[in-house]
This record gives sequence, C-alpha cells and structure tokens, in this order.
Amino acid sequence: LEKMTDLVAVWEVALSDGVHKIEFEHGTTSGKRVVYVDGKEEIRREWMFKLVGKETFTVGATKTKAAINIDAVSGFAYEYTLEINGKSLKKYIENRLKTTNTWILNLAGTDYRIVLEKDTMDVWCNGQKMETAGEFVEDGTETHFTVADHSCCIKAVSSGKRKEGIIHTLIVDNREIPEAVE
Repeated sequence: LEKMTDLVAVWEVALSDGVHKIEFEHGTTSGKRVVYVDGKEEIRREWMFKLVGKETFTVGATKTKAAINIDAVSGFAYEYTLEINGKSLKKYIENRLKTTNTWILNLAGTDYRIVLEKDTMDVWCNGQKMETAGEFVEDGTETHFTVADHSCCIKAVSSGKRKEGIIHTLIVDNREIPEAVE
C-alpha cells in the first residue's frame, strides 16, 4: 500500500508502438526516486542525498530514450520535466506530428492504432511493426499490409504544394480512414 504515496508526475507518451504511461515518485524526505513505465518499475533509488538531477531510461518496443529532470524551483518545491529523445515532451510531440501519421480504427469490434513513420515508411499496428509491400503507382506510392484479414494501403501522393509536401491516406477495405489527433 506504500506504493505511489510519493507520486509527483504522470505523463502519457505516444510512440509508434503505442501510448505509454510514465509515472514518477519522488520522496523529498527520503530522497527516493522511482520510475514506472506502463505500471512496471524501471528505476528505484533509495536514500538519494541529492534531491535534484536526472533519471534516464527507455520506453516501449523501440527502446526510445527518456529522461526525467528534477529541478528545485524554490525552497522545497520541485519541477519535473520529461524529455523524449533529448527533446522536451512539447518539442517531441511537435516534431512527431511532422514525422508520423496516426489512424485509429475499429475492425470487427477490435480497436487498432496504425502509425506511419514517414522517414522510414515503417508501419506499426498496436505495437507491432508490420510486414509491408511498397509499390510505385501513377500518382505516388502505395504501401500495402494486412490487419486482421483486412487489406490496408497507405497512399502517398504529392500535395502539389511545397509547404504541404506529401499527403498520406490510409485506405482499409476501399474505405478512407480519417487521421487521428493524439
């Protein structure tokens, strides 16, 4: 029952393999630091004499680098900031919006979260990297894969505008799926 009494911060981080919950306990009297990722204890330090500092760990199947910075604000008040891949969470999210597309869909009563990593064209579905087949078509490219016996295709077509770049569209069973905002 002693667990989580010193819980000071909780973050939700969307990565290609899923949305991960990071929880941080900081005992300012005991100096204890505990990091949980998806409910699993990743780091536990007891009796830390230095109450400020940094804890580094990895998140998810992709072993994404993460760090929690502990800074004294005033007196006995502390500020906790999460970094992902060396960027503040805010910067990481802004960058991720440019480098990935995410779609959420329901097939036969099951929810699927599909993520396209635009730089590598890797496709992830519910935490698994998918086997894909890419092909060039008249107006761009198509990346084909299968989810629960449903044929899926991500079409990449030039927007014709330099600032917009390439438009990625997910089509499942000949039906366009709207992009999700995480």
